[in-house]
Amino acid sequence: MNTNLNKKLRYQDFLDKVVSAEEAASWIKDGMTLGMSGFTLFGEPKVFPRALAERGKTEKFKINLFTGASLGPDADEAMAEADIINLRLPYQANPVMRQKINKGEIKYIDQHLSHTAETIRQGNLGKIDYAIIEAAAITEDGLIIPTGSVGNSPIFVEKADYVIIELNTSAPDSYEGIHDIYMPKEQGEGRQAIPVYDDLSKRIGSIGIKVDPNKVKGIVLSDRPDIPSPLFEPNEETQAIADHFLDFLSKEVESGRLGPDLAPLQSGVGSVANAVLKGMASSGKFKNLIVSSEVLQDGIFDLIDAGVVSFAVGTAFSLSKNRVATLAEDLAKYRDKILFRPQEITNHPEVIRRLGVISFNTALEVDIYGNVNSTHVSGTHAMNGIGGSADFSRNSRISAFVTQSTAKNGAISAIVPFVTHVDHTNHEVDLIITEIGYADIRGLCPTDAAEKIIENCMHPTYKAQARKYLKDAKEKRGGNTPHLLDEAFSWHINLANKGTMLLD
Repeated sequence: MNTNLNKKLRYQDFLDKVVSAEEAASWIKDGMTLGMSGFTLFGEPKVFPRALAERGKTEKFKINLFTGASLGPDADEAMAEADIINLRLPYQANPVMRQKINKGEIKYIDQHLSHTAETIRQGNLGKIDYAIIEAAAITEDGLIIPTGSVGNSPIFVEKADYVIIELNTSAPDSYEGIHDIYMPKEQGEGRQAIPVYDDLSKRIGSIGIKVDPNKVKGIVLSDRPDIPSPLFEPNEETQAIADHFLDFLSKEVESGRLGPDLAPLQSGVGSVANAVLKGMASSGKFKNLIVSSEVLQDGIFDLIDAGVVSFAVGTAFSLSKNRVATLAEDLAKYRDKILFRPQEITNHPEVIRRLGVISFNTALEVDIYGNVNSTHVSGTHAMNGIGGSADFSRNSRISAFVTQSTAKNGAISAIVPFVTHVDHTNHEVDLIITEIGYADIRGLCPTDAAEKIIENCMHPTYKAQARKYLKDAKEKRGGNTPHLLDEAFSWHINLANKGTMLLD
């Protein structure tokens, strides 16, 4: 065994379990359920799923695939193309898989990311046959040291009949020590409060995932780095959204409702989130911030460097190509500023409510009363999934949703009379932000909220027809939340028939 492998595989009883990816893939039978590590392209196995997909080109079999969140081309895309997936949960973001889901060729269960582990623990999803976990190392005590995500890996390892560890010899050694693995007990069997309090840097678990050595059937070796996330530089619209959110937070500080250290921050993945984080670094208005999120993006490192963020907790990275290239030195530099916990802990309602997290996530469309659609285009076609947005929005101190006001060169308005699919009801939405402006709808009745959203957030092209809809709904139908059911989806129908939401 070479020197590098000696450092990576330190548990002596596993030395004779090293097998090829092809041999490990041959153990998987039709109808089996796999729990695979990975979250936002980080921490996923890379050679095992490729080998399994290659098998699928010559053999007919289907598997059920459970993960933490989205996987990359080595996993989701390769296995979808090979047509070997029967059921996928709890989240995906791959175009090939999305197409097959919307054609009905892959069954898809879109779950709150904090719920999957609990549902598995309760036995509601059946048994897990194999856990496939990427590791940066295996310690002398047999602990699995994850790579760039924790996600649902601990529950997969605990509940699976067998475990295959994909040991990534290219993963930075400095991954060891940044994970904090804590597992709740069964419900009703002495479960206690999750011991996450104001000091998020305080460890509550172990540095790695405990595994019964007898369940480890094979060790597969890999040397492939993580896939960078396609993070785009902020454009004029996303920068405006970020500026509006920063303006809102500044006013919250000025009013005394928040201090300059705000409250722990959670952000969804994407360009707007990175623009907000960069804006915080340059504004000079905020200090000693804590990030309590599910995903840590590039902007976190910049905020730490700027002295704006003092500590960050998440369950996974989502990093650009540049940050992936410098990951080893970044991990060594920031290891005392970052912790990764299982997603059922980072996204747990108890923890979010206790900390008073400020959350901001992305919407596909928002209706005039503040209901949010995060997942389905025109109410039917799945985009990605709800992810952890509802875990945070329903339990946070301030819940914000961001979207550009229009799409498809103005043919689509993101603000509509009635969303075609409801992921977040207006009861859990405090703030709507577009590049036009923002609507703080806390403390407003539905019709007052509607007027504010139309005036502050909607693109000028669509304001007149939105005002007319609200006026007609009040006069013709009335009620606390006035709707004209025969017109509520008229914008969407016009889009389907004429290619635009602009009415004649």
